[in-house]
Amino acid sequence: MVSTLQHRVEAATGYDIDTLWDRADRGLLDEPHTHLVELHSALTSAGISVTFQRGVLERLSSGEFPVDRALLQRIDITVAGLQEALAKRELAEARVIAALEPIEAAATRSTRGDGEWLGVVDHAALRGIAGGAVLHPQLLTNQRLVITASRSVIPYEHLERLEAAGLVSRDTSDDSPFASQPVTLTAYGRTTLVGLRPHTTIVPAPAVSPPREPGSRKARR
Repeated sequence: MVSTLQHRVEAATGYDIDTLWDRADRGLLDEPHTHLVELHSALTSAGISVTFQRGVLERLSSGEFPVDRALLQRIDITVAGLQEALAKRELAEARVIAALEPIEAAATRSTRGDGEWLGVVDHAALRGIAGGAVLHPQLLTNQRLVITASRSVIPYEHLERLEAAGLVSRDTSDDSPFASQPVTLTAYGRTTLVGLRPHTTIVPAPAVSPPREPGSRKARR
């Protein structure tokens, strides 16, 4: 289940959702990122409830059942359930955005040699494109999104910004509206990626003292 905010969460943290959940389960994220993962999980569950209620409504209105008062009552109950599920999803979205915006604003940034700033979102995008990426048209939504080999999503506006900075390029040999265009790093982009340091939210493991040699401990007085 892909939430409406999944690509923003992945871009801000530099990890895909599955990796974030795994790290959160293992206690490897700091508190703000763990809280974000929990809120996004709630958003995903709320989205599933909306999808379920909509499916029930579609079945009731499909003509499979005879039209009678019982059917109308079931439709009314389902519509009410759909409205409640939608309200919960909207609330969950607002909570995710509230937790996400400070992380986006405070994301660790690295500098390029020419003095311009590149942040964690740019690093995550460059890293994803380095592994292979294609700009796909979304026929249903009339949008264009970059899909990487690791299945992360980069908004088209972000691609344009990276292109303007000379970091990436795309194959425009087929410029038809429905064409998929491969996206690659430029030589400058590869050099820049090597110089960037990935943003990490891993909690460092506590230091472990080396074992003492037998007899090295001072005798108690």
